[in-house]
Amino acid sequence: MAGTRLNLERALKLGDELGGHIVTGHVDGIGRVETVSEAGGSHHVTVRVDNSLAPYIAAKGSVTVDGVSLTVNAVEDQADGSAIFALNIIPHTWAVTTFAALKPGAQVNIEIDVLARYLARMREVVAA
Repeated sequence: MAGTRLNLERALKLGDELGGHIVTGHVDGIGRVETVSEAGGSHHVTVRVDNSLAPYIAAKGSVTVDGVSLTVNAVEDQADGSAIFALNIIPHTWAVTTFAALKPGAQVNIEIDVLARYLARMREVVAA
């Protein structure tokens, strides 16, 4: 939507140092913010994803939320097949991204971990 703030980061160039998660910039689905709370200067955020994304979210794995790659702190699988995952947003990230505007109920774009994507594809091919 026109006028909406975005999180943008330059792509790596050949020879650049890789110091974080590998992300591609694709949106795999939509999550919904469940909770946002402050704790010790950081912010604790929980996000619910549906059953199409839930299998790809792992504790200590990576997930991209609205274009920002983050480490998942914990995952709780739900009876309906969805999952709620927890994130800890450090003060710097909170200050320089759109996260300060997050509220419960907000929709966020989710990109699953690239390794999880490839592992799922290999599992499909082997099972066929």
